[in-house]
Amino acid sequence: MTSISRQQALATAGRLLNAEEISAAVPAGGFLNGLAGTALLYARLATVDPVFAQAALHHWAAAAQNPGPYRGTAGVFGSPGGLAASLIIGSAYLPDPDLQRTTTTRAVRWLAARAVELTQGRDEHLRAGGVGTPWPIYDAINGLAGIGRVLLAALTAGYDAAESGLLAALRTLIAMINTQHGSRPGWWLPAGEHPSTMTVHPSGAATTGMAHGIAGPLSLLATAHAAGWSVVGQRAAIQSAAHWLLHWRTDATPSWAPYVTGDELDSDTAQPSAGRRDAWCYGAPGIGRALLLAGSALADPQLTTAGEAAIASLADRPADLWDVEGPTLCHGYAGVLQSATTSQAGTGDSAATTVAEAFNPRFTFTFRHLHHGVPSDEPGLLTGSAGVALALADHGQLPAPPVPARWDSVLLLS
Repeated sequence: MTSISRQQALATAGRLLNAEEISAAVPAGGFLNGLAGTALLYARLATVDPVFAQAALHHWAAAAQNPGPYRGTAGVFGSPGGLAASLIIGSAYLPDPDLQRTTTTRAVRWLAARAVELTQGRDEHLRAGGVGTPWPIYDAINGLAGIGRVLLAALTAGYDAAESGLLAALRTLIAMINTQHGSRPGWWLPAGEHPSTMTVHPSGAATTGMAHGIAGPLSLLATAHAAGWSVVGQRAAIQSAAHWLLHWRTDATPSWAPYVTGDELDSDTAQPSAGRRDAWCYGAPGIGRALLLAGSALADPQLTTAGEAAIASLADRPADLWDVEGPTLCHGYAGVLQSATTSQAGTGDSAATTVAEAFNPRFTFTFRHLHHGVPSDEPGLLTGSAGVALALADHGQLPAPPVPARWDSVLLLS
C-alpha cells in the first residue's frame, strides 16, 4: 500500500504544478485551499525532486502577488493567514530553509499581531456582555488554536517574534477553559452566537471536535507544554479539557457527538444526537489525536490509551461505514489517514486503501472533494488534492528532512 501512496502522491503533485491553473480554481492565493496549500505540498516534497523545491518558491511568490482580501479573519486557513502558515511551516522543508527567512519573518510578525488582536477581541466580547468564547476567537480554522500552533512552529524554528502572539493565545485559551458558566464550560455558546450555518439546540452548545471544538485548543496547549512553552494554569487546563472530553465520550464506539447541548450539560446526561463522528474535523480521529498529545504532554497513560482507542476503533468497522465523505482532509478519508499516523490498529491502512480507490487521473487534480454528495475539483489543502497528496506522501514514506514542525501541525495533529 505504501508504494501506491507514493505513486499517487507524486502523480497528484505533478498535476498541481501549474500555478496559473491553481489561481484559476482559487483566485485568492493566500488561502490554504489555494496556492498557499499547494506550496506547502511542494515544500514537503522538496527532498524528493528539485522541481518541487522550485515549485514551492513559485507558488509562494504567486500567492503573494494576489493573497486575497483580509476581512478581519485571522485564521491560518484564510487569507493571508494561510500564506503565513505555509511559509512558516513549509520553509523548513527546503534544502536551504533560510532562503525565505526575510519573508517568513514578516509573516511571523503579522500572525503574532493577529493573535494579540484576537485575545483583545475576547475581552471586548466579554465586556459587551457576551457569554463564552466565539468560534472565530478560539478554533483551529479561524482562531487562536490554529494560529497558536503555527506560532509555536515559528518559535521552534527560531523566529522569536512569535513569542508575544503564542503567549497571548495560550493565556486566552487557558482562561476560556478555566471559566465555567455553572455546569457549562467556557467554550459553551448560546444558540444565537453559533454560526448561522449551524443549527443547535435552543440551550446552546459546547463543541467537541478538532476544527471548531475544544479538541483544537487542547491539542495546542498540550503540544506547547511538551515543547517547554507553558504558562500559569496550562497543565490544569489540559487536564480539564481532556477529562471533559472523556466524560462526554460515547463508550460503545468510542466516539463524540459534535457538540453537547446546554440542557445535556445541566443534566449531566447525553442524549442521542446526529452529526459527524469519524472525521478529522468532528469525531474520533481528531479528538483521539488531541487526547494522545495531551497524554504525552502530561505523561498520563489514561489519556494516551483513550486517544489510541478512539482512533483504533475505526479499524473495527469497514471503511465504507465510517461517517466520513470523500477522500480529502477535512471530513474525508485523508483526514483519518493523517490522524492515524501513530496508530498500529490498521485504521491508517484502511483509510489509505479507500483514498487510493478515489484516485482518478481523468479528474482535473486527480482527487475530487465531496460535500453532501456534490463533487468538486479543488487543488488546496483542507478540501483539495494537495492535502490528500500530503497525507499520501507521509503514508508512502517519501523522504523529508527533520523539521521543527511537520506540515500536519497546521491541522493540530502534531
